[in-house]
Amino acid sequence: MKKIIISGIIFLIIGLAIGKFFLGGAGASSDNQERKILYYQDPMNPANTSPTPKKAPDGMDFVPVYEEQKGGSGQKKIAYYQDPMHPWFTSDKPGTAPDCGMDLVPVYEGDESVEGIKIDPVTVQNIGVKIETVKKQKLNNIIRTTGKVDYDETKVTTITTKIMGWVEKLFVDYTGKYISKGQPLFEIYSPELVSTQEEYLQAIRYLKKVSNSSEEIKNGAQELVNSAKRRLLYWDISEKDINEIEKNNAPKKTLTIYSQVNGTVVEKMVFEGQQIMAGMSLYKVADLSTVWVMADIYQVDLPWIKLGQKVDLELSYLPGKTYKGTVTYIYPYLNEETKTVKVRTEVRNTSNYNFKPGMFATVKLVSPISVDAVIVPDQAIIRTGERTIAVMSLGGGYFDPREVKLGVSSDGLVQVLDGIKDGEKIVISSQFLIDSESNLKAAIQQMRGHEGMDMSKPMDESQMEDGKGKMEDLSGETLVKTDGKKNDEKMKDMNKDESHSGHEETSPLIRKGVIDLKSIDKNKDGKVFQDQMDWNVISDEPGNCPLCGMKLKEVSLEEAKKKLIENGFKVK
Repeated sequence: MKKIIISGIIFLIIGLAIGKFFLGGAGASSDNQERKILYYQDPMNPANTSPTPKKAPDGMDFVPVYEEQKGGSGQKKIAYYQDPMHPWFTSDKPGTAPDCGMDLVPVYEGDESVEGIKIDPVTVQNIGVKIETVKKQKLNNIIRTTGKVDYDETKVTTITTKIMGWVEKLFVDYTGKYISKGQPLFEIYSPELVSTQEEYLQAIRYLKKVSNSSEEIKNGAQELVNSAKRRLLYWDISEKDINEIEKNNAPKKTLTIYSQVNGTVVEKMVFEGQQIMAGMSLYKVADLSTVWVMADIYQVDLPWIKLGQKVDLELSYLPGKTYKGTVTYIYPYLNEETKTVKVRTEVRNTSNYNFKPGMFATVKLVSPISVDAVIVPDQAIIRTGERTIAVMSLGGGYFDPREVKLGVSSDGLVQVLDGIKDGEKIVISSQFLIDSESNLKAAIQQMRGHEGMDMSKPMDESQMEDGKGKMEDLSGETLVKTDGKKNDEKMKDMNKDESHSGHEETSPLIRKGVIDLKSIDKNKDGKVFQDQMDWNVISDEPGNCPLCGMKLKEVSLEEAKKKLIENGFKVK
């Protein structure tokens, strides 16, 4: 009987052990399946992580890091992942850096290296945040405008006469006629011309008479001949007419005036039988082989215009045909009415003179400048008037409002000179991007949090006093009552320095009175750390602003002094 009892007890113990083994293993397996692995890390060097299992340099296996390990009590929670060599590249998931191939390292919440503010994912979705990856690409510009065809001023000539007389015969008798160099224009009768012809003939006769005289007399007679001939030449009498006068040995009543240029008569101010005076404008002749097209360019497009730039032109009455031109001059003044600058384009005219002065042409300027730079959508930039800000996404719900420096813009894109790197993620659409300086300051302060405030958590309802109708600021002090009475003292304090938002100025980093930057610079390196919202918060060591919680930015003493003076602070 005892053996039976003992055997039963032994079998019972073995059964319980087997059941516990199987049930326990199944439970553990279930637990392991439910636990989510975030990444794997080196057990000897936790900063060295990997998204997949691997071996450490010392041969040890990477160990998994579960979600509850980082979120549980006593453990730090990962904010986002960061490239160890290029800190501006961040991600909300573990992975490798695109440039150096190194594993991204986690940045934990509460660390000094963590930047930006955290927003709850539900809030991000509700306010319609859209994010794009910043890329480095080429930026060029195409400018379309209207130009007016005009004469080439360097090829416009006014024909005049140097003597007084009467037009006996007119050869070029209408506007628009093309004339060539050497073509007769008109015949003129002038008493001065007749008397000068007679003087010339008499000088020739006298020279012949003294041909047997001394050299001195002959030279004097020859000088009289030359003097009379020069006078005729200066009055635009041709050599042909002068030789004919000498050959006939008699003066001519009228002499012919010839054209000195090629071109089209665009103005005619002389008529047959008209008396003309010396210096009077008779014809205006323009060479239309080349013309100018004057285009109006807005000043925002001027950086894209360069001398020698090629231009495409189209005429409305010749659709489908494109002509080439070249930018030859950019005028140095602005048209007060149109607020544009004239840009002169030189065009070689066709044989049919398709480009006629007075016409309008469509001008297309393709910029020769191709900027290879960091490019972002123009809509992603907040311009407050004093600052230019872009909101960057760091991953894990963290966003960083960042001041940037911009270059040229084109077709909805803008060049970023400083503040954003290739590969970062930028917010391009969000309702909290307010294009107003006062609202922007309040929005950024609220986003960054006051006194440890986290945007991922809703405001405690205990901050509002039900039944009394009071509104409280972020420091918990009453600002306005519903009965219309205002706390005047509080509002005055707020107006003195709106950036403090009701905080008590108790930190030694908040500088008052006349600020001595050299005394703050204890290590004498010519640099200090200054808050970019509350300019009088200055330290010689890195840290965070006690008022808004922003990370202090390292600047030179001159930059800090400039910002203080611009914002009304006194500097020693």
